[in-house]
Amino acid sequence: MKSTRALAQYDLLGAGSVHRRRSISLKRLGDLQIPLPPLEEQRRIATILDRVHADYVLWGSDGTPLAVIEAKRTSRSAEAGQEQARLYADALEAQHGVRPIIFYTNGWTTWIWEDRAHGNTGYPPRTVLSFLSHDDLQWRHQLRRRRQALAATPIKTEIVDRPYQERVIRAVGEHFTDKHRAALLVMATGTGKTRTVIALVDQMLRAGWIKRVLFLADRKALVAQAVNAFKEHLPEQPPINLLDEKDPDGRIYVSTYPTMLNQIDQIRDDGTKLYGPGFFDLVIVDEAHRSVYQKYRSIFEWFDSLLLGLTATPVDQVDRNTYQLFGHTPGQPTDAYSLDEAITDGYLVPARGLRIGTQFMDEGITYENLSDEEKDAWDQLEWDENGEIPNAVNAAEINRRLFNTDTVDKVLAQLFEHGLRVAGGDTLGKTIIFAKNQAHADFIYERFNAQYPEHGGEFARVITHAVEHNQRLINNFGNRQPTAEPQIAITVDMLDTGIDVPEVLNLVFFKPVFSKTKFWQMVGRGTRTRKNLFGPGENKTEFLILDVCGNLDFFNADVPEPERARPKTLSENIFEKRLELLLALHDQSQDEGAEGFRADLTHAVRVHVTGLNPHNVQVRPHRELVERYTDISPWENLTPEEAEELTKKLGPLPTNVLQEAEEAKSFDLTILRAQLALLTHNTAAFAAQRNKIQDIADGLLTKTTIPEVRAQAALLETIREDAWWTDATHLMLEDVRRKLRGLIALVDKTRWKPVRTSFEDTLTRVDDVDIQHMTPGTNPRLIRDKAERFLRQNLDNIAVQKLRHNKQLTDQDLEALEQLLVEAGVGTREDLQAAIADSEGLGIFLRSLVGLDRAAVQEAFTGFIRDADFSADQLRFINQIIDYLTANGSMSAGQLFDSPFTDYGQADDVIGEERMPEVISILDNIRRRAAPLRTSLSGRDAG
Repeated sequence: MKSTRALAQYDLLGAGSVHRRRSISLKRLGDLQIPLPPLEEQRRIATILDRVHADYVLWGSDGTPLAVIEAKRTSRSAEAGQEQARLYADALEAQHGVRPIIFYTNGWTTWIWEDRAHGNTGYPPRTVLSFLSHDDLQWRHQLRRRRQALAATPIKTEIVDRPYQERVIRAVGEHFTDKHRAALLVMATGTGKTRTVIALVDQMLRAGWIKRVLFLADRKALVAQAVNAFKEHLPEQPPINLLDEKDPDGRIYVSTYPTMLNQIDQIRDDGTKLYGPGFFDLVIVDEAHRSVYQKYRSIFEWFDSLLLGLTATPVDQVDRNTYQLFGHTPGQPTDAYSLDEAITDGYLVPARGLRIGTQFMDEGITYENLSDEEKDAWDQLEWDENGEIPNAVNAAEINRRLFNTDTVDKVLAQLFEHGLRVAGGDTLGKTIIFAKNQAHADFIYERFNAQYPEHGGEFARVITHAVEHNQRLINNFGNRQPTAEPQIAITVDMLDTGIDVPEVLNLVFFKPVFSKTKFWQMVGRGTRTRKNLFGPGENKTEFLILDVCGNLDFFNADVPEPERARPKTLSENIFEKRLELLLALHDQSQDEGAEGFRADLTHAVRVHVTGLNPHNVQVRPHRELVERYTDISPWENLTPEEAEELTKKLGPLPTNVLQEAEEAKSFDLTILRAQLALLTHNTAAFAAQRNKIQDIADGLLTKTTIPEVRAQAALLETIREDAWWTDATHLMLEDVRRKLRGLIALVDKTRWKPVRTSFEDTLTRVDDVDIQHMTPGTNPRLIRDKAERFLRQNLDNIAVQKLRHNKQLTDQDLEALEQLLVEAGVGTREDLQAAIADSEGLGIFLRSLVGLDRAAVQEAFTGFIRDADFSADQLRFINQIIDYLTANGSMSAGQLFDSPFTDYGQADDVIGEERMPEVISILDNIRRRAAPLRTSLSGRDAG
């Protein structure tokens, strides 16, 4: 008998009219005025119709077949029905002129095959977790008729106006057109990923490729940011924030991963799923990486949609698993726009790196290395409630277990000394300090106010999740005024992503970061451009990273990111250890009580399995396994391979087992580990768990005034003694677990608290470091901006003064200026050479940046004006020339015959043809004074 498991889904999804073994006839084709296929094809279809009937057909409201389903027995492979299902589709298409979507299933696994439509090649078969609803199937059929070529659909330049944005949109369109169902974009933070995606969504909506879109982000703040971006750039399709709206109706949905995971399993009042597998046509994954997929893969497996992943992690640092998740070869995303490219093109600014090292941050603090006075202070610290004094605090514990005032003070001093400034250099620019934890952030704020009390507590503020009204503080920090307070944001995980403040000039990494994804997100806080940040015409050209914890060295060395497995829940660990214990018991003799213990263990793991809801989206892919182990018989002879499969597939799933106190479950896990170590003769592991249990016993013995604890005092006294453990058995440990698990919540949680010290720290290094992925190619505009800023900050330099005052420059002057620019980090000699390619040497180039002193220009024209009786129009013309030279430093004779100088007539007509040679001579003299005979870089001959 064939399984009907799969078809039960139609009642849930409101699939509509489903008919079992619906007969199909070729005879009515002529009556329906459907063109008959070739004679050979007619014979083939007639033969099929004589032999078989479709298992199930889902009919549309207009009587056309939307889908055909071939259902195999659960004991057979679903794939066995593929060809049979295709033959049914052929016959239905021949009769109705509409090709149905093909499903074939064995009740456990279901495949969908949209093989072709209107003669076009469709998608290859793929698995789905449920059938599509009636409405979603109707839409899929409309899609076949409505879909237009993406390549022929224009991209709205009102949304995106940069060439690379249009390029990546076209790349995704081509990828989807080529029948790929998943795409991956790598775009540097700050290059407009969200706007690019909005333009893509708009294009796909207009081309008829999609009806509903889901945008997923991992934080509420990023959801709000995406919602605002959609409202701004696509107002005709107002987005729905699923964090606020319930059971909405729209085109564009934005949500966090956990919210969507919870909503997938919700049922409407009419019994249908809130979101069926065909509800969304495109799912967009913001910051797609392996950890997101590990935790929320059920979302991507549930929706049968196109999938687009976005990440800012550099191409060569994206995890290979992430590429595989989106069906790409490692290192080859659908398209990429890197940080290097964005900096070279002038859309982002690069970072300058500064290593800051202190002895304590590098090496920790050792008691023996302290002064006698500091040793006395060390001994008097309250390290923990037991009065134990450590001999050292390692570097990793600095700013976690120990806060030292001098360490923080020295780092803040380096920030104020080297940090980029605004307001003519009087004010430190916007700065984010990434702290290790909340206590560290509070300590930095405290030390800042102690060192810089003149700022009145407003210049720097702590902005973390623990701070009330943090959004107001974020808004204040993001004020577009470069000097609006707070200028310094001290944060823990809150401002790593989701904040766009172009005014940020300094990032202080006061904690180690080991995730590539997170590191580049944090760096991205400083990459945004900002015009006129340092004054009119003085744009932001770079930002500064002050690294206190070796992050730049770590990521420059391209150390492989360690494999980080998804952290296991307490229930998952308990399930795993119980399975391991069951296997270990197979080799044990049948002592008195052993059989009962094994039965209890079996019952406990089976309860975990029976508590799994087969309709839950996370459980659904494992329904066959759940049903098998709901029965008692498979547990009787469990093999290691079966236990491993159960651990991997069923352990992480949400179960409806009665929720118990965390302390009791944690004690269960400790006992399980001790029992397993005992049975497997793992002496070291057993000793570790024994120490934990004895500590718990010590803690409970301080609570004997509580009757429940006093009743177990004898047992507690016994297990705290080492003698009891010499002959302990797994059954004895089980007795301890049963009697004490309900008391564990009474144990005081004795933890050390951070201590504060005032030991003298030592700066070990303050040096520049290049940053991988942030070394731009030669960008003349960027070099020009940086050079202009440097020159305006050094107007008192003798060579710069000569430039500004129209004094003759020498080769030595130019060599000195070049050296200054290179040493200041404006660019290499080669960068400068490329930047001045359109100028007549370095002097002309530099003068074009700072202009000429107006008095110097007027002086150059004094004799010319004094020796002639000029009219008002002629003097106005000469003043135009003086204005231009003051702003731009030089001009050629040819420019006199271009606008704006020709706006009131030709130059030789205005000034007089006989006077033009003198004007040209003055212009040439001004140019020559900035360009001596040898005008190339490093004194090389120009020729």
